[in-house]
Amino acid sequence: MTDNDNRPLTLRDVSDASGVSEMTVSRVLRNRGDVSDATRKRVLEAAKELGYVPNKIAGALASNRVNLVAVVIPSMSNMVFPEVMTGISQILDDTELQPVVGVTGYQREKEEKVLYEMLSWRPSGVIIAGLEHSEASRAMLAASGIPVVEIMDVDGTPVDSVVGISHRLAGQKMATAILKAGYTQIGFLGTKMSLDHRARKRFEGFTETLAKAGVEIVDKEFYTGGSALVKGREMTREILERNEEIDFLYYSNDIIGAGGLLYLLDQGIDVPGQIGLAGFNGVNLLKGLPKELATMDACRLEIGKRAAQVIVDRVGGDDAPQRIVLEPTVSFGETLKRR
Repeated sequence: MTDNDNRPLTLRDVSDASGVSEMTVSRVLRNRGDVSDATRKRVLEAAKELGYVPNKIAGALASNRVNLVAVVIPSMSNMVFPEVMTGISQILDDTELQPVVGVTGYQREKEEKVLYEMLSWRPSGVIIAGLEHSEASRAMLAASGIPVVEIMDVDGTPVDSVVGISHRLAGQKMATAILKAGYTQIGFLGTKMSLDHRARKRFEGFTETLAKAGVEIVDKEFYTGGSALVKGREMTREILERNEEIDFLYYSNDIIGAGGLLYLLDQGIDVPGQIGLAGFNGVNLLKGLPKELATMDACRLEIGKRAAQVIVDRVGGDDAPQRIVLEPTVSFGETLKRR
């Protein structure tokens, strides 16, 4: 090929460069057939030098799938999902499967579009965050004919397999810990419930447990958009300006919780003596705060690993859908009193 030749590389180019037949090149690149180590090495070196990438579409037409796993998540700016992706990648790295990511921005309409495009490529499986989808998305997933694993949440009916935690149970556990510590004037700060179903379920479990103890939420503050320290500071200031009697603040995630903690410390407020705090997700990056924030481990890395393993097993011939429920645990840190 000349420097000005922009046509796609073919098996013939690799064949010419390695000095073996196109059939042998095909066997090597598909890891099929009996080929000597020396020939395999020569073909692979020639392909690498040329920059040749196999055309998987042709193979997909024959097998009706490609070695891609569609991973559909609501956000990459949310610190939760990179850790989930790490778990997925750790498992798939040992296979021929590769993850490809689509981001929905917590919007059902965008999720439909992402699923439509990804499923049109006939991936080997789908890993998708959450159990709440539009009717069109659920229909596409159910009709896809490939393994589907919904992740992060088990409080609902999955399309196929599911891996996650019970967010209602997570809310119940945190409420129990807060009540046991003696707090009764409790405020909640978090995302809009219509957009974040998992936060809504935690809130439901949280308030139900409080109600059984005769305690009601004093006040609530909500926001939209990505989690940020500055929002946590602003929301904390606003809710405390309205309610000076509040003695505990429960945040829907650790990032806004960290912002709240920094605001309280700046104001000279005793944490957890005067006001206690807790978040959710167990974000390791926040370990360097002046005080360790009480939180709950959402099992993100394990969820990613277990979900990917379900896909690997199903592609390998295990047809049974799986329901894997992981256990969230409270971490008291230094912002929630123990009693």
